Amino acid sequence: MKFKATSYHFDLLKDNDRLSVLYEAIRDYNQGTDLAYDLGCGSGVLSYFLSSKFNEVISIEIDQKAFRCAEENLLDFDNVQVINSNVLDYDFTRKADLIVCEMLDTALIDEEEIPVLNFAKRFLKDDGKIIPQGIINTVELVHLERHHIHWDEGANYETLSDEVAYSQFDFLDDINPEFKTELKLKANNDGLVNGLKITTYTKLNENLIAGPLPMLNPPLLIPLDEKHINVNDFINVEIKYIMGNGIESIKTKYL
Repeated sequence: MKFKATSYHFDLLKDNDRLSVLYEAIRDYNQGTDLAYDLGCGSGVLSYFLSSKFNEVISIEIDQKAFRCAEENLLDFDNVQVINSNVLDYDFTRKADLIVCEMLDTALIDEEEIPVLNFAKRFLKDDGKIIPQGIINTVELVHLERHHIHWDEGANYETLSDEVAYSQFDFLDDINPEFKTELKLKANNDGLVNGLKITTYTKLNENLIAGPLPMLNPPLLIPLDEKHINVNDFINVEIKYIMGNGIESIKTKYL
């Protein structure tokens, strides 16, 4: 099936690995099939996958252009209803078996996954599921060439520590979007540290975890003040941000 999409959602559709893991997670879902919500449905491709498994799919998209594309793409599917609305303003009247919400980005900082799910999952059945199921975040010390926050899209940097998991979230839990933690990272090389690399792994279900992909949580590079380090030094850093409030909310400091 050929999908009409905005330029941004066309790039999402071109990431075959991203699309494949989301399709696999939906294909593997094996619980109730009465109703699914697709929150932030974009072009409607995930609603298309859901349409063959559920009696009814309600697909919600805030962007007017994306909504029109999804509406056209899903016009022939009688069990899919596409709605142009902010999820936070939508009048949910029924509880769903499944919520699909792929408003993902690295560490959930720049997209509204957490605010949306904290609101919408009250309209999920007691035994309901969410796809993706959650995320795992890791961090490394790095030396950056560019001293500003940017995504790892061909950026040059040197890694100066091992990758350490620093947080994990299950989307069925209530999650405080105001995140803060203290990191203790051990240098595995001499060098000049001036940044952190955050990598997010997406847990689609109990058996499927996806690493970062071009259009699914590319690693985020965050500058620090420059500091000379030696191998086996421990570097203590505080990082805090507000999930859903954008990369401008990121704050770091040495401890």
